[in-house]
Amino acid sequence: MSVLSRVSAPAAAHDLAGVVVALFSNPERAAPRDIPEFTADQLPGDDNQPTGSVVGRLVTGPTGLGTSAARIPWRGTAVSETTMATGRGTQLRIPDVPTGLGTSSVRIPSRVSAGVSADSGSGPALYCPPAVRDDVALGEEVNDRLVDWAEQVGIYPGQLDRVRTANFGRLMMLTHPATDDPDRLLAASKCVLAEWATDDHFLDEESLGAEAKVIASRLGITFAAVDPVDLPVRYAPQLDQALSEEPVAVAYRSAFDHLARYATATQVARLRHELAVMFMAYNHEANWRATGRIPPVWEYLTHRHENSFLPPMVLVDPIAGYELPAFEFADRRVRRVFCLAGSASVILNDLYSMGKEADDDFDLPKLIANEEKCSREEAIERTVQIHNELMHTFVQEATVLSQAGSLALRRFLADIWAWLGGNREWHSTTGRYHSASNA
Repeated sequence: MSVLSRVSAPAAAHDLAGVVVALFSNPERAAPRDIPEFTADQLPGDDNQPTGSVVGRLVTGPTGLGTSAARIPWRGTAVSETTMATGRGTQLRIPDVPTGLGTSSVRIPSRVSAGVSADSGSGPALYCPPAVRDDVALGEEVNDRLVDWAEQVGIYPGQLDRVRTANFGRLMMLTHPATDDPDRLLAASKCVLAEWATDDHFLDEESLGAEAKVIASRLGITFAAVDPVDLPVRYAPQLDQALSEEPVAVAYRSAFDHLARYATATQVARLRHELAVMFMAYNHEANWRATGRIPPVWEYLTHRHENSFLPPMVLVDPIAGYELPAFEFADRRVRRVFCLAGSASVILNDLYSMGKEADDDFDLPKLIANEEKCSREEAIERTVQIHNELMHTFVQEATVLSQAGSLALRRFLADIWAWLGGNREWHSTTGRYHSASNA
């Protein structure tokens, strides 16, 4: 079921609805606002630090004969030394190190018990930080501009009220607190709405043309709008016509044009990569639907690694106005924590969506209940445990990496943490589970 369909679907009437509402409505958050920092007696390599492959110095540049001058010092370089894509008329906060609300140097032990929670009540508690900021007016401005753009490019015809209700402008305001510039936030919003439209138009919404049997060919053609294809002169007009007749492709072209005002070529390429993985994952899900096969939990979690929130998350540095160096972004340990955050965030979305999923939709609690022959309540608790395990691992390993890499990496990890808090806040206040009076 698409995100827009869930927004307008009736509230879940079964007892599980109350469990899910409790998960998202509690204003308390189990996780700290900031990623923990090492205290003076907890530097990398100490016995009381998390063990594993992430401990030790992050390789901070090229190695080998003749490359010593290109290496970045242990404590990193200032963010100002990284490539900046500031654009015109931007309003940015780009300190040398994270400062201000949500990025203060909170020093707490690195090891956090998975059972510790700040949420009240006896039910399971999600380990997730609070949002850094909630500027309602800014979110509304971005959302209004996004709805206008959706009408211009032709996605969601006749459903613009549902687009407005989904309030992706608010989501971007919450998840990108490093900028107050509505145009930067709009650039991110366009990319996110194009991504959601791919799911709706190709996989979920039959009224928009979704059909599992043809999704592979539609995705293949649409990706030519994401990564432009240069055909021989004779055939190029036919591709252009096909792309101009596909609203999702039109949306991607427009979104990438806007993003290019603020993102470097490298950052745009990162988004293309994440979208390629997501497109592959849509084919994966379409296969389940076409064959009627119920995937085992391990396979579903693999799918969710590939079909997660990494495409919107990968924009945290261009929207904030800096660039994480390529050698750090590509480091396996950095990729690992980035993907842990993506998987955790999409499992949170599974909990959010389960109350209104169609019978043929998949979510983690449903598959756990099917595989382990347990109640849905027990499956929800197990899902929360999986989410929290991913989040705790992220915190432990990101804490080490933030000290072993550059200040740009520290900023990137802090921005991902802020993104996770904003994402949960959007889920906890959307009209999906809350009336207009208390959303």
